[in-house]
Amino acid sequence: MPKSFSESMRKVLLNSKRKSVIKLDRRTKNLVGRLRPGDIAVIDHEDLDLVSAESLAEKKIEAVINIKPFTSGKYPNSGPLVLLKAGVKLYESTVDFFGQVEEGKEAWIKQDTLIVEGKPVCSLKRITRRLLEEKRKEAIKKVGSELRSFAENTLLYARREWEVFFDRLELPSLKTQISNRHCLIVVRGYDYKRDLLALRGYIRDVKPVLIGVDGGADALREMGFKPDLIVGDMDSVGDAALEEAPEILVHAYPDGRSPGLERIKRLGLEEKTLILSFPGTSEDLALLLAYEAGAELIVAVGTHFNLVEFLDKGRKGMASTFLTRLKVGEKLVDAKGVSKLYQTRVRVGYFLAMSLSMLVVVSAVLFVSPWAQSFFRLLATKLRLFLFSLGG
Repeated sequence: MPKSFSESMRKVLLNSKRKSVIKLDRRTKNLVGRLRPGDIAVIDHEDLDLVSAESLAEKKIEAVINIKPFTSGKYPNSGPLVLLKAGVKLYESTVDFFGQVEEGKEAWIKQDTLIVEGKPVCSLKRITRRLLEEKRKEAIKKVGSELRSFAENTLLYARREWEVFFDRLELPSLKTQISNRHCLIVVRGYDYKRDLLALRGYIRDVKPVLIGVDGGADALREMGFKPDLIVGDMDSVGDAALEEAPEILVHAYPDGRSPGLERIKRLGLEEKTLILSFPGTSEDLALLLAYEAGAELIVAVGTHFNLVEFLDKGRKGMASTFLTRLKVGEKLVDAKGVSKLYQTRVRVGYFLAMSLSMLVVVSAVLFVSPWAQSFFRLLATKLRLFLFSLGG
């Protein structure tokens, strides 16, 4: 810690009236649950992703101090801008002071210096909107090389894992009845809360099987719904959701290791828990599980499927997601962005008229093309989801 502060500087800092409580965690998603309005959050999170930033912003905290760059320049992440727009001050520190500062102590920031219990800890760099936008522009210029590396990695692993994904998934004996029903799978991804909110009418009327992927289970509970099944490695779902869920499926590594099972044992929930080894992500596992269990339709909320979303998650490729969607595609409806359709406030009558006009033009094709028939059945389902969102 620096010791060269002058007495006058110390008096200015100590006389500051704006004080907060400091909270620290190297895992941002673990920290969020402990934050309260006005807190100062300290994180260790390079390239802060959008979902984490939105979770921090919802807590109405005073500031975020990151001991890693908010934006490294590898790709144009938008998380830091979300925090600035929410009025949260951003700072970076070159000092890793985890272990030096105790959580819950009174703290404040004055003249770009962190003060804890009246003692200066370290100097900080204020991160402004202008600085972030400059870094974002530079990152956009470099995104081509990142995309190439991402695509090459995806293709490499797709070749290696092809047979694993296209062999039939050996399902455990599920109590949750999925066959011939709609399944709504919720992942804690981009716009998941807004899209889930827009689908309330669909959930109310169709009553699909509700599957929460880790933190997606908490999202369902926040909307007043109870997950029928929770799938994941159990690293970001709350205890209450796990205790209330009728059934849990722990995602284990291909070699059989299952860190999430330790948490299940601590909570005493082994009786309603199953384990399944799988090489892909937990959201891929949930999609394949619904498909292999005979779901009539799979509606996905918050799933990841573009370069920035995967890089935000720290992924260097998307082989498992690519192969999963190839397999389940005929039954999958991705609800990403359905809330934006709702916000456009398109009148239902206009939408129906446009759809009917289109059907007249293509009606002849429907009678002769099996592929077209499948396509328009999927289109009809998307239309139903849209209408449910308007009525939700």
